[in-house]
Amino acid sequence: MISRRLVLLGGGTAALSACVGGNGIGSNGSAQIDARVNATRDYLFQRYPGTQDLAARSAGVLYMPLVTEAGFGFGGSYGRGALRIRDVTVDYYSSTKASFGLQIGAQQYAHALFFTTDAALAEFRRSPGWAAGADIRYATPEMGQSLGKETTELDPVVALVFGQQGLIAGASVAGVKYTRIIP
Repeated sequence: MISRRLVLLGGGTAALSACVGGNGIGSNGSAQIDARVNATRDYLFQRYPGTQDLAARSAGVLYMPLVTEAGFGFGGSYGRGALRIRDVTVDYYSSTKASFGLQIGAQQYAHALFFTTDAALAEFRRSPGWAAGADIRYATPEMGQSLGKETTELDPVVALVFGQQGLIAGASVAGVKYTRIIP
């Protein structure tokens, strides 16, 4: 029984490693991340026009163009992206998440964090490892058409998860840790 669990755990780890391998590790670094961020931003603005106005009103936006998540009992996710202020990349970040529970499958998705206040952005940038928590407001892609001024006045961080593909139901940034990296 123990050896079967180890085989399953090892297989799950190998599957996650394979998914993460296509996620930019050992790649061209910042140029590849910037290209992916540009494509993600363009897709987001075209598909959900309200996000362009939200980005313009925000102090900064963290774009995570590709997050890979896999789990079989134990799970995890990993992605890399860029923080942009006035649409200029200022830092690169990785996102990681570990989980345990009733889960099986894999998925990929993109997300963007809109820092709607200077204070929220400053707190994020000062932190050696910022963890997404309850202070984030989740916007659904359908809301991307109508994210109004009241959203940015009430919520210091707005998260939008979009482009999901895979076999795990639901994606969120709750419990995700963001760490500044040098690609």
